[in-house]
Amino acid sequence: MHPYYSENRILTNDNTAASNTTHTSPIGEGPVGVVGLGSMGFGVAQSLLKAGFTVHAFDVRPDVLARFVALGGVAAATPAALAAQVDKLIILVVNAAQTDAVLFGESGAAAALPPEAIVISSATVAPEYAVQLGARLAAMGLVNIDAPVSGGAIKAAAGQMTVMAAGAPAAFARCAALFDAIAGKLYRLGDTPGKGSTVKMINQLLAGVHIAAAAEAMALGIKAGADPEALFEVISNSAGSSWMFQNRVPHILAGDYTPHSAVNIFIKDLGIVLDSARKHSFPLPLTATAHQMYLTAASAGHGGEDDSAVIKIFPGIALPSAGKQ
Repeated sequence: MHPYYSENRILTNDNTAASNTTHTSPIGEGPVGVVGLGSMGFGVAQSLLKAGFTVHAFDVRPDVLARFVALGGVAAATPAALAAQVDKLIILVVNAAQTDAVLFGESGAAAALPPEAIVISSATVAPEYAVQLGARLAAMGLVNIDAPVSGGAIKAAAGQMTVMAAGAPAAFARCAALFDAIAGKLYRLGDTPGKGSTVKMINQLLAGVHIAAAAEAMALGIKAGADPEALFEVISNSAGSSWMFQNRVPHILAGDYTPHSAVNIFIKDLGIVLDSARKHSFPLPLTATAHQMYLTAASAGHGGEDDSAVIKIFPGIALPSAGKQ
């Protein structure tokens, strides 16, 4: 059996028929905290509620917290107030700076968590930061699982995310029911923080390049006179397809650039990749080109739009208009 598929390296779970109970946590499980109710975080919190957990959450947006409470969750006024109620905390924010603010800033969670509480850090960050975060939390008597995630909002809401995790075996044992609720695939990549973020970094390299390539291909097809809908259909069923092509091109066809994952996210993520490459004196020509494409889109005012808006950097093409089905 391949080592990545041995029982202690990957756990898979089908959560499509999870319960809608929201009043008490599973037997033997205490409340769980979630900070960051974005496209992924809201789905994670929702999946935990469906699995029967009591979930406390914090987000800076009152309207999002209100939606969460309507589903049966418990809103917290600050990360510290949340941390005082839980012994497992999942942080699903955008970057290292936000992770630091949640844990160590004013009304931060770290000082309010009970001893030996588990902090599951899921932002996409540099591996070096993940290592430092694990050490800093350990010095405070806390346990860290470095656990970035992938799969998008739909898989998060279905409890089917891919989780790329590293941490102490005892921490995974304590979080077994939690990961069962949120992950379709849980990869255990090592016993120390940093290894999960290393794998996520490589995933983001591929994701960012694939989106940029999909945009470039669609732009050329439109310029050359191909019907965009037909082009999407054919490529989706041909060797040139990718998961990102199939997921992002429909946004372009609909003219809908509502951000599911923004252009600015890939400026940050590919920046992490390129920083790592520089430290290793390693060439990444495709990543560097894709990064410049996202920077070009952001400089034209599209940084807050969906990452598929990178197609807008190409001149002289008539993109589908908003509202097109």
